[in-house]
Amino acid sequence: MNTINKSGFNLLKLVFFLCVCISVVYADSSSFNRKPLFASGQDGYDTYRIPSIIATSKGTVLAVCEGRKEGVSDTGDIDLILKRSEDSAKTWSETKLIWSDGNNTCGNPCLVENKKTGTIFLFSTWNLGSDHEREILKGQSKDTRRVYYLKSSDEGKTWSKPVEITKDSKKEYWKWYATGPGVGIQLEYGLYKGRLVIPANHSYIGPEGNVFGSHVIYSDDNGQSWNLSDSILPGLNESQVVELIDGKLLMNMRNYRYRGSRGLAFSTNGGQSWPYTAFKSNLIEPRCQAAILRYSPNEQNTKSCILFCNPESITQRVKMTVKMSFDEAKTWPVSKTVYEGPSAYSCMAVLPDNRICCFFESGKKNPYERIELAVFTLDWLKDGNESKR
Repeated sequence: MNTINKSGFNLLKLVFFLCVCISVVYADSSSFNRKPLFASGQDGYDTYRIPSIIATSKGTVLAVCEGRKEGVSDTGDIDLILKRSEDSAKTWSETKLIWSDGNNTCGNPCLVENKKTGTIFLFSTWNLGSDHEREILKGQSKDTRRVYYLKSSDEGKTWSKPVEITKDSKKEYWKWYATGPGVGIQLEYGLYKGRLVIPANHSYIGPEGNVFGSHVIYSDDNGQSWNLSDSILPGLNESQVVELIDGKLLMNMRNYRYRGSRGLAFSTNGGQSWPYTAFKSNLIEPRCQAAILRYSPNEQNTKSCILFCNPESITQRVKMTVKMSFDEAKTWPVSKTVYEGPSAYSCMAVLPDNRICCFFESGKKNPYERIELAVFTLDWLKDGNESKR
């Protein structure tokens, strides 16, 4: 082979190699990619925390979180902010301010869409910025935690003024209160179909100190009025809820009673009462918020598929992991790590193109350096697990 032919042959080999590399990178990026949406120090905020994300019926993705101006504290000068995507989370808008009240706290975002009307609700809690969490817990604060919602009828482009519903959703003796954080749901089955259900948590002062509990608020009239459920006690806190195929509701909760395990509760009446509680489960946690979501790629899909994510550790907020159940959250045979490092609160959504997104707090030194978005396919999640379906 002469020199020219050898050169041509080597060039063809190089082109082929580059094509293979490009195809591998494209395949990897299309099945899994991860990027920060909010990073500490940007846009005038010291820290971003408490992610909430939904994909609307019309295909818009809304990512909401807290913008904290005074560090990682849960109180102080905190705003609610938003980014929107209209192309299945490929590109995002600039950061938009939703709610700011001077130096006060506007936080704990919890999104839900009323699919009957297209209205999007954003639930939140408010307190004086000068009232610290320890003072609120002890009942020594100047004011109290108050409950609000904002709503949007144009896919999150504009939002109403906050509407206070504290009297309907909080008992007078409760001290701390938080909506979600994460998302609410609208029921799809049985007698309570159409009901809007918002998970929340609270505290009160008992004989031996602070008592933590979970509950929901719910509406059967498209959000015109709200009702308060029975409490789930004791020692249960930040919660997310999923509807099971048989119409029961499963509440998945942060657990102060038994360290290292998620708490569970079940309702047979659309969330009004929760008589069945388990303080130990097969899901571990380091005492942290978590996310749970039903994955339903289309109406014809009859297989049960529920997703769960949290830091998979008993002692540390690290290793953000997504799990999948095929038997209504009884077992979790599929498990895959999204991020190995420090990670904390999370929220999930199913995108219009049927990919899954995990919106979660993360960092290199601590979990509160950024909130990033991991987007992946169902096949990526199943890959490497023994139980594929």
